[in-house]
Amino acid sequence: MRKLALIIIALASLTLGLAGCGGDSQNVPDGAVAVVDGEEITKAEFDTLLNRAKTSFKQNKRDFPKVGTPEYKTLQNQAVQYLIQQEQYRQKADDLDVEVTDKEVDDRLKQVKQQYFQGKEAEFQKNLKSQGLTVDQVRSEIESQLLSEKIYAKVTADVKVTDDEVEAYYDKKKSDYKVAASRDVRHILVAKKARADDIHSQLQNGGNFAALAKKYSTDPGSKQNGGKLTVRKGETVPEFDKVAFSLKKGELSAPVKTQYGYHIIEALSDVKPPSQTPLKDVKEQIRQQLLQEKRQKAITNWSKETNDEFEGKIAYQVGYAPPATTGNTTTAASE
Repeated sequence: MRKLALIIIALASLTLGLAGCGGDSQNVPDGAVAVVDGEEITKAEFDTLLNRAKTSFKQNKRDFPKVGTPEYKTLQNQAVQYLIQQEQYRQKADDLDVEVTDKEVDDRLKQVKQQYFQGKEAEFQKNLKSQGLTVDQVRSEIESQLLSEKIYAKVTADVKVTDDEVEAYYDKKKSDYKVAASRDVRHILVAKKARADDIHSQLQNGGNFAALAKKYSTDPGSKQNGGKLTVRKGETVPEFDKVAFSLKKGELSAPVKTQYGYHIIEALSDVKPPSQTPLKDVKEQIRQQLLQEKRQKAITNWSKETNDEFEGKIAYQVGYAPPATTGNTTTAASE
């Protein structure tokens, strides 16, 4: 039921805050739901998008909102705003010298077919039919997605993060890069105290810890490894944590009760003290994080500028304008 979202990425990768008010509806032809700086958004385009939403609702076994309800109005608004956003992108693409070629659409479509249908054309066509879609509609959506990606790339092309910025961030957030004390232990977890006492007795009398762990432990993450795991201070439940870090190396604990049951813990190593992860080990991680933040800021600013540019250039057909008090963020009508 999610094939629609897999075949077509209906949401553009950029998001514009579109104005909630529009121009005079008298300037919108009968066959259109809106006009964006002279370019019509047709009723047919709107109907296609809403029909896709209906298909998605049906496949999810959900009732499609009835016309006139607040839920329907929300979907209608989302569909109109999404189509307006697409038209804005097309118009702004010229200013940015951005274009999408037929070959690029062909290549992305081939990639989609391979990724989701193992390259089987019959399976692809079958899925299109179940969604009520045509190949041309799919290609149009792919073209819109590629256009969005290219706009994002163009707007953020000059965004850089310097070494000084990385170091300043690291110094400010140094505590985030501390590594807690740790040690290697092994444990056996069982539900009943009587079973825990019996296993503890066997271990005290030379029982094989690994064999007993594989036989009795209910901890799926460690039982096949003989109960072995590395624990970091503060990352396990308090009762376990307290005992695990108070044992001497090689010491065996009495059964320890936690919310999961009863643990028998043996310390396999000394406690490794807490440490500070050096900048060199997290430098690129920080750089990528800051780079993403800067790119997001750049595209947000561009979106605002675009929104301001189109202020007063969008006219809505009667009944299709968004709420006057809402600054809407576009979302695809389909799910």
